[in-house]
Amino acid sequence: MPDINILYLFLKASLLVKLIMLILIYFSVVSWAIIIQRTRILNTATREAETFEDKFWSSIELSSLYRESQAQYDSLSGAEQIFYAGFKEFSRLHHAKNHSPESVVKGASRAMRISINRELAMLENHIAFLGTVSSTSPYIGLFGTVWGIMHAFSTLGSVKIATLQMIAPNIAEALIATAIGLFVAIPAVMAYNRLNQRINTLEQNYNNFMEEVTAILYRQAFFNHSKSSLAKTNHIERL
Repeated sequence: MPDINILYLFLKASLLVKLIMLILIYFSVVSWAIIIQRTRILNTATREAETFEDKFWSSIELSSLYRESQAQYDSLSGAEQIFYAGFKEFSRLHHAKNHSPESVVKGASRAMRISINRELAMLENHIAFLGTVSSTSPYIGLFGTVWGIMHAFSTLGSVKIATLQMIAPNIAEALIATAIGLFVAIPAVMAYNRLNQRINTLEQNYNNFMEEVTAILYRQAFFNHSKSSLAKTNHIERL
């Protein structure tokens, strides 16, 4: 079997097929850049979430942990950012002293939910491009192949006797476009599914963490409310 010289086939292809191949190569380069970047970001997010959750459960007081997070506000992300947003809203509503414990906790939960959505939006950035590339690249390559085959057959119009040796190189030049389209699409679709799976796992972890923080804030809100009510009752009795 003779060796296939892809560069030679590319150079012999028609101008439109060359353009299609270049577009597919561009898609491949961008896709791999996104795959590498998103993988690194997701690895960092997973590691930071695990580290902060360990720190959260080993912390003595949430207020102390909140002050630590507040000191490095500009670099917060992931679970720490979710905790910071929730406890900040909890403290603000609690010090207002005109909200019930339920409304205080609901406000903190809403703040954490918004923070989760923002974190997920950052994690999902550019991943939709992989889905677009994986679904369109085979068709773009196929279009190049069809066009190339049409061009190959059109050149036979001026030939009285057509042989396989005459048409085979032109068909090979056209089929390379489909091969490149598949070469671009397969890694893109695999990475798209894998990255989305990891994001879904992180989202579930964030939601579980939010529920755990909400439960702690709920107990703390009712404890503070009960202590405040008891202090008022004692004050009235002394009067």
